[in-house]
Amino acid sequence: MAEERSLAMVTCTAPVNIAVIKYWGKRDNDLILPINSSLSVTLHQDQLKTTTTAAASRDFAEDRLWLNGEEADVGHPRLQACLREVRRLARKRRGGSAEDTAPLSLSYKIHIATENNFPTAAGLASSAAGYACLVSALARLYGVEGELSEVARRGSGSACRSMLGGFVQWQRGERPDGRDSLAHQVAPETHWPELRVLVLVVSGEKKPVGSTAGMQTSVDTSPLLKHRAEVVVPERLALMMRHIRERDFEGFGQLTMQDSNQFHATCLDTFPPIFYLNDLSRQIIALAHRFNAHHGRTKVAYTFDAGPNAVVFTLADTVAEFVEVVRRSFPPATNGDQFVRGLPVGSASLPEELLAAVVTEPVPGAVRYILHTKPGPGPQLLDDPSQHLLGADGLPPPLRLSLGGHHLG
Repeated sequence: MAEERSLAMVTCTAPVNIAVIKYWGKRDNDLILPINSSLSVTLHQDQLKTTTTAAASRDFAEDRLWLNGEEADVGHPRLQACLREVRRLARKRRGGSAEDTAPLSLSYKIHIATENNFPTAAGLASSAAGYACLVSALARLYGVEGELSEVARRGSGSACRSMLGGFVQWQRGERPDGRDSLAHQVAPETHWPELRVLVLVVSGEKKPVGSTAGMQTSVDTSPLLKHRAEVVVPERLALMMRHIRERDFEGFGQLTMQDSNQFHATCLDTFPPIFYLNDLSRQIIALAHRFNAHHGRTKVAYTFDAGPNAVVFTLADTVAEFVEVVRRSFPPATNGDQFVRGLPVGSASLPEELLAAVVTEPVPGAVRYILHTKPGPGPQLLDDPSQHLLGADGLPPPLRLSLGGHHLG
């Protein structure tokens, strides 16, 4: 019999992804199967990531979970579904029930600690990064390899897209058991080196209508959503993949904006209607259109998920100018030095005619900060034991608890 380890621990990080062709609506709520395929860009983990430590030990009395330093409900059905699936794959890999030959018993209780370096549930795809990270850590812990996007999908639909880097398609699939509803990479993060992403954070608050409840109401009540899923999305997906392959920003940007607008139109077509955009979101949309009109082409492209924060795609040579336009349009209240975070942004002086055409009525303090990032890789394993979120006793260190996890790195 193999020597059993009394404590096994693994730490992984996983990325946020931003859909440019949106997923909204399930055809199976339990298996999390979508009514349409979707396509996203994985963002770099240097700026936005979830870190998760998973530990198993014969000394643990029960399964436990800590989110951003606070203990949370480990019995959440979706978390349990992921745990069950990974253990099932581990059992299968071990050839049935040969538990006693494996170094880590599947009957051990598990402790999980997870932290975001960005606000949770504020429309920044925290559940996608969270479940991708959980599944990556559990798979490493139990020695499971291979296709894991299907497991991550059981936690949160969009999490399957965070299992890969670069440009990722989540295929709707046809099978009722969901075995063909998987994510695959359209192009790696190195494919379009000039592409940049600006996250305009207008709110760190929790959204009023969660995605799960919102999309179910949309499926039940919106005829526009049905038309979108069956007719519009298949055409747009093919087009979007071509724009990405050809690195055609004009085509990519226009289609990204159109698809975001249609997603929010289906929210409005839902009954009762759902409002994820607020006045500020609409001002950012208008600003982007004025900026593009002034330049006579698409230089920036916005997209909004189920929340008011804007994600703006642009190319590296436009970043400094557009950041300055945002700074002039929404002058920072107090955090002038903290207004731009993430990748460095150069300074830009704006011509008078651009200011006159684009910056109309400044709204001070409306944008809390801008996060500058770019496409990045999929989940990573952290080898450094000092980065574990759990101590040798399988518990979060007291210092981490007092810090919580709502800082922004």
